[in-house]
Amino acid sequence: MSRMKNSGVDQYLHENMTWQRALDFYLQENAYLKTRLSQVLDNITDSDFINKAEHYQNSFIHNDECIKDLQADVLLSQRIMNESLAGKNVDENKMIQKHRKLHNEIGYFEKNFTMLKNEFNQYVGSMV
Repeated sequence: MSRMKNSGVDQYLHENMTWQRALDFYLQENAYLKTRLSQVLDNITDSDFINKAEHYQNSFIHNDECIKDLQADVLLSQRIMNESLAGKNVDENKMIQKHRKLHNEIGYFEKNFTMLKNEFNQYVGSMV
């Protein structure tokens, strides 16, 4: 593999490691949101809020599942890139396609996570 190709793989690997850190953060942030929801439920007994809280709880659980799936995909991608850097025979086109797909999936997840977090915070803020 030429140095130029190694440089591209190095860049993809760096981006993957950045995603890994971001996903760890989202997992922690999601845990915080679930804790916050629990705290609010301890103080509010309004049936409308309880129904809305169930929606949020299901969304937070879904986020956990998505994060874990994305983390597994990122680790697999990193392993393939490390194999490529080590000189093993790797289908570069497939590796690049996988990277682009992950890029889109993580971007989509980040956008939805941020919207849900903002919606939740606004809703909880309106209850106080």
